[in-house]
Amino acid sequence: MLIIAATPIGNLGDASTRLVEHLSTAEHIAAEDTRSLTKLAGLLGVKLKAKLYSLHEHNELERADQIVAIALESDVLLVSDAGMPTVSDPGFALVRAAVAAGVEITVVPGPSAVLAALAVSGLATDRFTFEGFAPRKDAERLSVFEALVGETRTMVFFESPHRIGDTLAAAAQVFGPDRQATVSRELTKKFEHTERGTLAELIEWAKTDPKGEMVFVLAGAVKTNKDVSTLVADVLKLEASGLRMKEAVAEIAELNGVSKSVLYQMSLDAKK
Repeated sequence: MLIIAATPIGNLGDASTRLVEHLSTAEHIAAEDTRSLTKLAGLLGVKLKAKLYSLHEHNELERADQIVAIALESDVLLVSDAGMPTVSDPGFALVRAAVAAGVEITVVPGPSAVLAALAVSGLATDRFTFEGFAPRKDAERLSVFEALVGETRTMVFFESPHRIGDTLAAAAQVFGPDRQATVSRELTKKFEHTERGTLAELIEWAKTDPKGEMVFVLAGAVKTNKDVSTLVADVLKLEASGLRMKEAVAEIAELNGVSKSVLYQMSLDAKK
């Protein structure tokens, strides 16, 4: 059996009784970082007796078959450094290989930064999408956001403190500065904090140089039944008043919750 177990994302008190039990009794543990696992076990008062296997983003594909072979004969516990394995952490390739090999898989639920940030955001939680880390490069980040401009579900992203300002600025450029959002930092830790407001307000907050790993939660677009083609005339009218087409498209797209790229191309075509 492959046992996928969530570990604390900051507060040791969130370690479940089941996690402690499995750590204490496991004979085989696949861990994102065996040193981090050993430290966690020590803090939880657990003496590991398991054989440890390093399973990280650089070796997961090569090591998956080895661990699956073990799981066909014995239980293997899978953990990452924090939170649920496979969620922006190693483990997906292993789980997929285990499924293909017919290994039984179970889960020990626990802390999740995605759900924690969503729960405290004050934004809609009935439907949401997890987008992982935003790309590091500016052009790629803008492209990803542009593809999500019509997304009506709440969106959740992971982000690092030194990139949060750039990510918020890119989001404001694509989704508009008035879109509601939150940034949660240091979840479950002593200095946990969630900043709420518009993207414009969050950009100003980010200038205070906040620290800690962060989760960026963005409100979805307001649903619209408008046909994008019906908005071209509005774009051309704004352009005629003196705005550049790119600026006119951005304004109309934001007001109506439609794709800027689609509206821009339609507007160009209309001028030919």
